[in-house]
Amino acid sequence: MPLLKFDLIEGRTEKEIQNILDATHEAVVSALQVPERDRYQIVTQHKPYEMNILDTGLGIERTKDVILITVFSNKRPYEKKEALYKKIVENLEKQTNIKPSDVMISIFENTDDDWSFANGIAQFMTGDL
Repeated sequence: MPLLKFDLIEGRTEKEIQNILDATHEAVVSALQVPERDRYQIVTQHKPYEMNILDTGLGIERTKDVILITVFSNKRPYEKKEALYKKIVENLEKQTNIKPSDVMISIFENTDDDWSFANGIAQFMTGDL
């Protein structure tokens, strides 16, 4: 049920973007133990000057491959979040050659009543999910 939004610098091919989405989805399924078809991903591409992803003074070097991943999800324990962060960067490095230093992840937590998957119904609240 997490919704993932990807902000990327434009210029990647369709196949490269699909590989990013696949690698990240595998991480979500593994780390958060969600069903395989629980996949909601949106990509927004930007001109290079439209993204400034610095390092908060940590000395992290970014490249043109930088990705900001925003995860909207129900509350998760810290251990699952930490596992998700780690698995995402591992998968992206292994499957797409994106460096871990080029991946920034932010999680926004919400509750069951913040989701309607279709038909104007809050499926978590009605018991459909």
